Amino acid sequence: MDWKTDWGLRGRMGFTMFLLFALYVVFIGVLIEVFNVGIIFTLAMFGMFSLAQYFFSDKLALRSMGAREVDPDEYPDLHRRVERLSQQADLPKPTVAVANTQVPNAFATGRNKKNATVAVTTGLLQSLDEDELDGVLAHELAHVKNRDVMVMTIASFLSTIAFFIVRWGWLFSGDNRQGAPVIVAILVSIVVWVISFLLIRALSRYREYSADRGAALITGQPGALASALMTIDGRMDKVPKEDLREEAEMNAFFIIPIKSGFVGRIASTHPPTERRIEKLRELEKEMETA
Repeated sequence: MDWKTDWGLRGRMGFTMFLLFALYVVFIGVLIEVFNVGIIFTLAMFGMFSLAQYFFSDKLALRSMGAREVDPDEYPDLHRRVERLSQQADLPKPTVAVANTQVPNAFATGRNKKNATVAVTTGLLQSLDEDELDGVLAHELAHVKNRDVMVMTIASFLSTIAFFIVRWGWLFSGDNRQGAPVIVAILVSIVVWVISFLLIRALSRYREYSADRGAALITGQPGALASALMTIDGRMDKVPKEDLREEAEMNAFFIIPIKSGFVGRIASTHPPTERRIEKLRELEKEMETA
C-alpha cells in the first residue's frame, strides 16, 4: 500500500485546533469574569473534563449507540476482515463492536491507533456484500490512521460545554444580581457553540474525502466503497424515523450522516454522497491506468 500523508487534512486539523484553542481562552475568560470564580479552579475543572473525554470518549460513543464489544466467536467473519484490513493498513487491530440497530452505518472511535474501536451496525452487516463491507471497514481504519478521530473528539468537547451552558444556563439566572451576567454567559456560549459547530463540520467534511481515499488505497477497490455508499444512502429512507432521531447525535462519526431537514443539510458533517461517489469513480480510473 502506497500510503501518503494527507497534508491538507493535517493542515486543517492543526488550524481547527488552533482556532478552537483561541475560543477556549476567550470562553474561559468570560466564565471567570461572569461567575467570579478563580482561574485555577476553572482551569482545573476544564482540565478534568478534557481528560475524562479524552480517555473515556470511546466508551461514551459506544454506549450512546448501544454498541458493545464483540469477540471472534460471535462475529468470526467480521473479526477476520478487520484483522486483514488492519494488516494492509499497517495498523494494530482495533477493538470490534456491533450495535443492534436497523440503521446501516459504521464509525471509528478512540484516542489513538492502539486504543481504537471500529463499530458497525447489524443493519450494515445485513445490507452490504463482502467487497462493500471491506470498503466501509477500510474507510473507518483510514480515520484511525489519519488520527482525525482523536482531533474530532477533542474538538467536540468545547462545543459540548458551550451547548450545556446554552441549554441549562437559565437555571442560574433567577437571582437579580446574577441574571444579567448569566445572560451574557449564555450569549457568549451561543457564539462559541456556533463557531465550534461550524469548524467541526468543515473539518469533518474534508476528513471524509480523505478517509475515502485511504479506504481505496487499503483495499485497492474504490468502486466497492462507492457501491457501499450508494447502498447505505438508499437504505436510510427505509429506516424507522425513531431510530434515526436516536442516533443523529453521532453524525460526525458515521460513514453516512443521518439527514435532519434543511438545517441538517446546511450544517452537514459530510459532503454529498453523490460527490464522494464521483471522486471514488475518478480515483478508480486513475488506479486502473496507473
